[in-house]
Amino acid sequence: MIQTAFYDAPYGRYVMAAEDGALTGVWLEGQKYFPSGLPEPSDGESEIFAHTRRWLDAYFAGRQPDVSALPMAPKGSAFARRVWQLLLEIPYGQTVTYGGLAKRLAEQRGLAQLSAQAVGGAVGHNPISVIIPCHRVLGAKNQLTGYAGGLDVKTFLLKLEGVL
Repeated sequence: MIQTAFYDAPYGRYVMAAEDGALTGVWLEGQKYFPSGLPEPSDGESEIFAHTRRWLDAYFAGRQPDVSALPMAPKGSAFARRVWQLLLEIPYGQTVTYGGLAKRLAEQRGLAQLSAQAVGGAVGHNPISVIIPCHRVLGAKNQLTGYAGGLDVKTFLLKLEGVL
C-alpha cells in the first residue's frame, strides 16, 4: 500500500511516497512528471517519512547526510534504475554532464557508446529528487539545463552545495 506525506522545503512543498517501508518518491508539487493518482497523505507518521524528513532537514541545513541510510525503492526500468544508481555516486558539491554519465554507463555495460539523451530521459524521470541527486547533472560544457522542478530549484540546490 502506498503512503504519502508532505515535506516543506525552503522553496516549496514536496510529496513523499513510500511502499513497504521504503521511499518510492519525492516530488516537488507541480513539477514536471508529477505522478497522478497518489493517495492523500495519512494522519499517522511512518518511520520512513520521519527518517526522510530528518535527512532532508540535515541536507537543507548544509550538512551531507548519508543517503545509504535511507531505504529506497524507486520504480523504473532496469536502465533507469542503473542511471539513478550512478546519480547516487556523484559526490556532494560536484557535478557531471549527461554525456559523462552516458560514457560511464556505456563503459560499465561494455558498449562503445550510449546516448546522452537516453540517460537524460532517465535522469529527468528520477522519482526521488534531491536525495537521488539529479540536480548535479549539467548539460554539455557544464551549462545549467533541465530539471523537473525548475531551473530556479536546481540553482538553489547547487548553490547550497557550493557548486555555484
